[in-house]
Parts: sequence; structure tokens; C-alpha cells
Amino acid sequence: MKYLLNAQAGDLAQLVGLTHKHFIFILQPGGEFQSHRGVLKHDELIGKPWGSQVFSHTGAPFYLLQPSMSDVLNELPRNTQILYPKDIGYILIQMGISEGQTVLEAGTGSGSMTIAMATAVGPQGRVISYEKTPDTQNLARKNLERVGLASRVTFKLRDIQEGFDETEADAFFLDVQNPFDYIEHVRAALKPGGFFGSLMPTYNQVEKVLYALKKNNFAFVEVCELMLRYYKTNPARLRPTDRMVAHTGFLVFGRRIEFTDDDPRGAALSKEIVGIEEERE
Repeated sequence: MKYLLNAQAGDLAQLVGLTHKHFIFILQPGGEFQSHRGVLKHDELIGKPWGSQVFSHTGAPFYLLQPSMSDVLNELPRNTQILYPKDIGYILIQMGISEGQTVLEAGTGSGSMTIAMATAVGPQGRVISYEKTPDTQNLARKNLERVGLASRVTFKLRDIQEGFDETEADAFFLDVQNPFDYIEHVRAALKPGGFFGSLMPTYNQVEKVLYALKKNNFAFVEVCELMLRYYKTNPARLRPTDRMVAHTGFLVFGRRIEFTDDDPRGAALSKEIVGIEEERE
């Protein structure tokens, strides 16, 4: 979302109060923000410079800010485990998700990855998200509406064992219980050269996905996990905080490649770019 210097009607806004309590909502003419700390009318916020301090009718202080993607995702109502911002940012970069693209997702969950992808593809792009549980999809839809991005997303309710309607997606993010069962369908939904990404919690899942990627001619395959460590912001005593965001899952990436077996000149390259190591005796 592009912001001007001052808050505008339709902007996604954040109020941050004491103890870092914050609230996120869309500014609407005639609207009101209500909390246990008082009421602020949206009309009094519209036109204010971002970063200004404002006060509720009870005198409670807040800062009016543009929420970051991390702020939005951390505040989502959820009924499933969400992806962490540390993983989401890396996923978007690794999968090359950008404006104007068509991106598929299976396993909408609470919509955290959906929101990130909808932001990345912009108003000219499209996110198509598959989910099999009605209540989960309804919550995700409400979360997308809450941040003003629902118009960029097509929600599809069905079991993905039936495959996917699309055939030329730029990228596909798979976040389901048995991802290895659907790699063939994912390949059919991607355009040649398209990006695949998935997050999974266990070694066994990763192992099975790697075999499935190799069988279905994916290349440039990578497996990684990301660790995030915060530091105390005391310049005289700079040291790590007592807790860190460590293992949240394994990330697996790959690309759909068209292998050619009828030209021996490309055999060595085809084998090399797969990225999956051969078993040794």
C-alpha cells in the first residue's frame, strides 16, 4: 500500500498506545475507533501526519502510524498456526513474487501468507488460494477484508486431491499436511520455469517432498530453516535477548524445468541443476 505524508480515507492505520498496545483498522469517514482507552473519530485522524500523537476522548495517548506487514500479520485473528514474518519475507524473495503476477496457494489457513502475497502482487496481480475447510476459509476472507486486500484474492473451497484449475501460475506456495502427495498437481498448475515453495515441520515430510520433486522434474531444489535472534537495545550493554525465534519449519524451494532427454549435450547440466543429492553406497 502506498501512503501519502498524511493519513487518508481508506488507508490501513495503526494506533499504538501505552505498553505498546496497538490496534489496526481502515480509516473511514464517519467511523470511530473504540477501546477501553477511549474513542477516537476517524475524521479527526484523517489528514493527520503519520507519526503524530493523538488522544482519545478520555485523554489516552496514541501514536498514529502506518502498520508494517509484520504488525498486520502478528495481529491476525487465527484458528491455525500462522507463518512467521521471518519466513514469509524469505519466501516472497526466493519465489520471485512481484507485481502483476498470478500466484497460487494451497492451504489458506488464517491468511497470513495470502495477505503477504496479495500485497506483493499489487492491484494488477492475482492470488488464488485453495482451502478445504469452510470455517478456516471464512476467517481468512475476513482477515483479507480487514486489511483491504480481499479484492486481489480468489478463494476456492475444495479438496486439492482433485488438482487445480490453473495451468500457468508464476509461483505456487504449498502449505498442507501431506505436501508430497500434490507435487504432480503443483507442476501442472505452474508455467515452465515457475517457482515452488513449501513449509513443513518434520524431516520425514521434507524427505518425501524431495523425492516427489525429483520424480516430477523440479530443479534448483533447496532446503533451509531460518533463525531470528533479537538483541537488547542498550548501546552500553549490547547482548542477545533471552529468547529467540528458532525453528518454525523447513522451507523447501524448487522450479519447474523442462528436461530434454533427446540431446546428450544437455544431460550433465540437467543432472546438475536438480539440486537433490544422489544417495551414496
